[in-house]
Order: sequence, then C-alpha cells, then structure tokens
Amino acid sequence: MGYSNSTYAEARAILERQRIRNEEELEKRRELLYARSPRAKQLEQDIAKTSIAAARIIFKGGNLREEMEKLKDRNMKAQRELESIIAGFGFPSNYLEIWHKCEKCKDTGYADDRMCECMKKLCRDIEYQKLNETSPLELSSFDTFSLEYYSKSPSGNKESDYARMARVLNMCRKYAGGFSKNSKSLLMQGGPGLGKTHLSLAIAKEVIDSGYGVIYVSAPIVLKKVEKEYFSFQNNESNTLNNMMECDLLIIDDLGTEFETKFTASTMYNILNSRMLTSKPTIISTNLSLGDIEQRYDIRTVSRIIGTMERIEFVGTDIRQKKKFSNG
Repeated sequence: MGYSNSTYAEARAILERQRIRNEEELEKRRELLYARSPRAKQLEQDIAKTSIAAARIIFKGGNLREEMEKLKDRNMKAQRELESIIAGFGFPSNYLEIWHKCEKCKDTGYADDRMCECMKKLCRDIEYQKLNETSPLELSSFDTFSLEYYSKSPSGNKESDYARMARVLNMCRKYAGGFSKNSKSLLMQGGPGLGKTHLSLAIAKEVIDSGYGVIYVSAPIVLKKVEKEYFSFQNNESNTLNNMMECDLLIIDDLGTEFETKFTASTMYNILNSRMLTSKPTIISTNLSLGDIEQRYDIRTVSRIIGTMERIEFVGTDIRQKKKFSNG
C-alpha cells in the first residue's frame, strides 16, 4: 500500500533520529568503558590504526606478506585483549558496536533494496495516529467512567441499570486487558448518552498502550473521508480505507449517523466483510436498535454486524442530560 509523501518523510525523519540516538548511545557506552579501563581506549585506538599501518606497508614495499601477517597477528591480540576487558565488566560482546532497533535494515528503512517491515509498520503507525487525532483518547479511561448516574433500582425482574452497567464496565476492562489480534468483535448498542463512546475510547487507549495498531473513527466523518480519497485518486485507492481494513483493532463510533448513499453502504460492507474474512476484531457503537439496523442496511451488512459480533447492551437514561442538569 502506498502512503503520502508527508508520511514517508515523517517516517524517514524518525529513522534518522533513531540512527543518531544509536550513535550517541554507542559513544556513552564507549566513554563508560574508557573511564573504567584506559587500556581499553588504547587498544581500540591501536585497532583503528591497523588500516593506516597496512597502507604504509603496501606503500613502502618489502616483504609484504610477512609484514601483513605480523600486523594481522598484532591486531588479533589487541582484539582478544579488548574482548576480555569488555567481558570482565559483564558487558555484551557487541558492546562497542552500534545497537540498531532493527537489525535487518540497520534503521535505514530498507533492506536488500526493499522497504523493511519496520518502515512499513512505522508508516502505518503514523497513518493511524493521523486518523486518531480527532478522537479524545486521553479524555476517556476506565477510571473516569462513573456509575453514579445509573439507577440502582431494579426494574421488575431485571437487574438495575447500575448493576448492568457495572458488568458492562468489567467486560470492557477485561476485553482491553486481554486484547489480542484474535479477540472477538463487539457491538455496543443503546440509546445516546449511555457511555458507549466513553468505554470504546477507553478500550482504544489501553489497546494502543499495549502496542497494537488501533483506529478509532466516527462513521459519518470517516466515510466522507474515504469517499473524498476514493474519487480524488486516479487509481481509486483510499489509504484510509486500507488502513481501516488492516489495523489490529477498528472502532467505528456512531454507526447509523452517516449519510446514506450506495457508496457509503458498499464501503461499510467491504470494511466489515474484509475484517471478518481476516479475523480482525472490530468494535461498533450505535444508537440503533437491532430492528433499526435491519431496516437501514442490506442483509449482507446486517449479517456481518449481528451475526459475527458479541452484543453489549447499554442501559439507563441519557447521562449527558443528567450531568447538564446536575451542573446547572
């Protein structure tokens, strides 16, 4: 998949900073070794002078083979002594080598004239971050989800809203804490203002912190973005659409508020179908009832939503209204 020039430039800049850090860390390790063993500094300098000495031997002529063998023997002795000093301090054998974050490409982004997997992942992460910029991930967490606005009074034979939402909160915590690429897909369903967005954002934040690639999007906003990209590229390829299909976890908020067109309907089906076929987890939050979903979407999309996702029902009355009145 191709990325924008700005994404590639940002990725290259990140790798350049990584290479600089690698060199700075090597110098710090070298200074530490020299402080503990001045002899190590002398040995490393002697080893570095080998190429100069070899050039002088070639230039002056004489018994070239004999002189080179002597130089080689002296070099090997110096290396063995230096290695012994390093090992004596308990340092690894590659202590005086640059430590790369990616050994395959040496943090250049390319190996064997092909883009390295680390570069591809870096580009994906940058794209995901751009998509998540409009999502208030830092404002929502499990710890800030309050149950105080849910009624503790049972309704008939049913459990109270408080008890139900306490179970929902616990389910979401466990989902985020145990997330893997094989996790199940979730359908968060219920009226407006019941905490669906808050808990889906809390899941997103924790899963991202665990090192997974997460995209959190609002259905109407992202579908409009996909449509714009699709019709602006000559090859009709959308980076946003591809990223949504490939990320470890896709969270679609406000399903059902998008503008209904053949394109948006087809796109939504393609996203859900692609992720289902590749067993990638998806979380959908919606104010629509099951009946509303069946009326709004075609049978293929309905089967992907209702047939493959675990349903989590949110209950209560609009918390945003309660907060508004309590603060008033």
